[in-house]
Amino acid sequence: MSRARAAIILAAGQGKRMRSETPKMLHKIGGRALVDWSIALARDLSCARTVVVIPPNAPALEERVTSVLGAGSTAVQEVPRGTGDAAKSAATTLAAFDGDVVVYFGDTPLIRAETLARMFAARDAGSDIVVLAFHADDPTGYGRIITDAAGAFVKNVEHRDANTDELAVNLCNAGALVADAKTLFDLLAKLRNDNAQQEFYLTDIPGMARTASMKVGIVEAQEEELLGVNSRAQLADAEAAFQKRARVAAMEAGVTLIDPASVFFSFDTVIEPDAIIEPHVFFGTGVRIGTGATIHAYCHFERTEVGPRSEIGPFARFRPGAKLAAKVKIGNFVEVKNSNFGEGAKASHLAYIGDADVGPRANIGAGTIVCNMRFDKYRPPSAPTPHRLVDTALVARHHRRRRLHR
Repeated sequence: MSRARAAIILAAGQGKRMRSETPKMLHKIGGRALVDWSIALARDLSCARTVVVIPPNAPALEERVTSVLGAGSTAVQEVPRGTGDAAKSAATTLAAFDGDVVVYFGDTPLIRAETLARMFAARDAGSDIVVLAFHADDPTGYGRIITDAAGAFVKNVEHRDANTDELAVNLCNAGALVADAKTLFDLLAKLRNDNAQQEFYLTDIPGMARTASMKVGIVEAQEEELLGVNSRAQLADAEAAFQKRARVAAMEAGVTLIDPASVFFSFDTVIEPDAIIEPHVFFGTGVRIGTGATIHAYCHFERTEVGPRSEIGPFARFRPGAKLAAKVKIGNFVEVKNSNFGEGAKASHLAYIGDADVGPRANIGAGTIVCNMRFDKYRPPSAPTPHRLVDTALVARHHRRRRLHR
């Protein structure tokens, strides 16, 4: 039977190479901060406890973590003395925890929950320590995992310490591991820093376990899952990898992307089957596109819901709070913000609709501006909007007046 799970997320790096006043872990991939990716991973693994190891004097990062996980969810690595020391910083917080612990890096946002779940499964199958490995196209700089003829773990060796035969190995240590909490913290307490950097390395733990006659299991991941973010260039690489993954997932789910490389997703974008997405479309966070909708080129969406079989764009912008029912038509150079469109309503071109309720089958003409001029922008859910509702009756009166003046 599976044991209780906890996660230690290593996020104490200073991120100096980012050259940013924003902590590295608050930079975003697919509209989601790196630390939120790592916390979501622990949640997907059903971890009962999650501890994020942070650097000292990082109030923004600490506030973000505690806002999601609550008090007692951070541990501080006071002095940067290596990954092993960072993991050991969580010992006090998890002192009473009885179960298995996964340790992974917070700056590798693309690790799949399924991959770490296989590590827990290997632990359930009898391994005392489970390490995560990958085959690198170019292993230069990575620590190598050396195995015997049967594929069993023998040792981990750093690149600079490897001999010629070991350098030819391309099975590399990804740094993540799973172990029983007591075993993990006992081994962490015995780590030594007699190396060139005088740091305590988490990657020494599997070798120590084998020396103690423990069974060390190996789980392999795809190299793409383990892209680390330490610079702006690596942030862009990880973003590109996420976008590729999101595009493939959308198409496999029944969405047509005419030019996949020009469509950009957020981590929570939902597009239902049979939608058609033309080139150069950007989906910010909180967007849902209904079944059979057509999104023409050069549209931008943020926190918007588009109903089934609607037709959008080209060159339309949707700001937060836009909600469209089925069969809505929004044409070129129309901007919608915090507004509801009823079924079959239209705004075909050159209009701004803000803080409005547009009734079913209404037709907004070119050059129309509808907005709420109250400073607080408040609209009670059960009350009319502060301005006149746009509905089918209003449109009918407009057309009758036009006929009278002909």
